[in-house]
Amino acid sequence: MVAIPQRGPWRIATRRSELAQAQARQVAAALTAATGRPAELVPMATTGDEHPERAIEAFDSKGLFVDHTRQAVLRGDCHVVVHSYKDLPTERAEGLIIGAVPERADPRDALVTAQGWRLAELPRDRQVVIGTSSPRRRAQIERRRRDVLVQPIRGNLTTRLRKVTDGEVDGVVVAVAGLLRQRPDVDGLTAVPLEHGEMLHAPAQGALAVECRVDDDITRVALMTIDHATTRTEVTAERELLAMLEGGCTAPIGAHAELRTSVAGDDRLVLLGMVADPSGTRMYRASHEAAHDQPERLGRAMAATLLDEGGSEILARLRAGQGG
Repeated sequence: MVAIPQRGPWRIATRRSELAQAQARQVAAALTAATGRPAELVPMATTGDEHPERAIEAFDSKGLFVDHTRQAVLRGDCHVVVHSYKDLPTERAEGLIIGAVPERADPRDALVTAQGWRLAELPRDRQVVIGTSSPRRRAQIERRRRDVLVQPIRGNLTTRLRKVTDGEVDGVVVAVAGLLRQRPDVDGLTAVPLEHGEMLHAPAQGALAVECRVDDDITRVALMTIDHATTRTEVTAERELLAMLEGGCTAPIGAHAELRTSVAGDDRLVLLGMVADPSGTRMYRASHEAAHDQPERLGRAMAATLLDEGGSEILARLRAGQGG
């Protein structure tokens, strides 16, 4: 346990959603266990939460789910803010630092249906409707199953699962990590994880980022105790790829990094990357590896490969608002 001066409970800013609060409670418990200091959550709405009816593409996505919570930390109202790392803009926030990246949960996506179908097993004798608000998920579904109708849906995890239970859609694609943190029992539905070969997850999916003020030395020392070095290395490579591609949460970009031990006994960092047009008609995937201590270099190399292979044209069209 780290000796931390007692100045009241840790105040943890979080979005109001059930999932966000479940994630924040995990961080609160870890901080308390490491420092002996109690913690309390401070839930608040963000821009994305205040307009649940709007499609993600309709927003200027930078800071969509983090703006108000970050301001609470900068004002000194809270010590830290807990984010789903994949929701963070790639640009660093002035005055804040990511003090901890706890160990990542399963980063994969999952197809949730009443029947337990895999993507390849979805019926072909009728129109199957799969719900997702993610352009990345949509592109990869349509790439593999042109016969499937992908329907945009928003709402929290419970709302999306209810659409399957009520028969509004045949299935939804959601993050495995969200199911594990909030809804391990999916009320009679079956979640089938999608392997990286059939759907590459969002950069940093499954990971949390805990931000604090740069000048808050006490909090920074405390957060070091809950940082997970392997997770930080892996998501750093994924996020560097995203940053170099200049893609936000509305761009169909996927990435998965994993530290592996080679036959020679040294640690290697392997990165899978993907960029696609929104329809999945064009998709570019690649795999690179580097030394375990070079995640940024690996992410940049992967981005260069994807851009050279055709990703630059796709992303230029997206930035120009032309879609795929």
